[in-house]
Order: sequence, then C-alpha cells, then structure tokens
Amino acid sequence: MASDVMTKPHQLIASDRVEGTAVRRPNGDMIGHIERLMIDKVSGKVSYAILSFGGFLGMGTNLLPLPWGLLRYNLRFEAYELDTDDDELKRAPSFRADKDFDWGDRSQEAELHRYYGIPPYWGGF
Repeated sequence: MASDVMTKPHQLIASDRVEGTAVRRPNGDMIGHIERLMIDKVSGKVSYAILSFGGFLGMGTNLLPLPWGLLRYNLRFEAYELDTDDDELKRAPSFRADKDFDWGDRSQEAELHRYYGIPPYWGGF
C-alpha cells in the first residue's frame, strides 16, 4: 500500500529534493542551482530560494536570495525556471558563500522585493 502512495504523481516535493535542483532560463540555459530554501517559521511557507550563481569550483560563488514567487517549475527541463538575464542577477542583492545574509534585517528583505518588483511575503511593499 505504501508503495502505491510513493509512485503516484503529486504536487509536493521534499526540501532535500529541491536543494541542488537546476535553475534555468525559459530557453533552457543553465543559471545555477538552488542551494537552500528559506521557510517562514510561522506560516510554514517557502519565502526564498537561495540561488548559487557564478564562480568556478565553488570559488567566487554568489548566493542570491530569490523571492520564491519568481520561480516556476518547468517539467520539460526538470528545473526551476527564472526569466532573468545575467546582468540583472549580477546587480541583484546577494551575499558571498562564506558570509550569510542577515535574515533578521527586514530592510534587506524589503530591498530584495523592491529590486525584483514583487510584493513581500509578509504584505505591504
């Protein structure tokens, strides 16, 4: 009975299966991969995907917090789709792989949402 549940397609995915998933442009070009997810503790909803972008062999890699609403899963590519060019990503608020983003600073989160033109998950703008 349990095996039937595992083989049926569904809309849910375990967080460890999202981590490492490719992020591609609508044409299929690779951008990077999802390093981790940030989940709102109170609502339980995913707020951000942290995109690993740029660098070579882990050196010089930037981590870009992307509001979750910017990404769409593309079944054809088996990847998350992001319709953003390299220049926009290079200018985006980011942090280095060796220094974490200050998630306690709501103004930094607000800056992210303003940059991408998407309302914050907590409301307002």
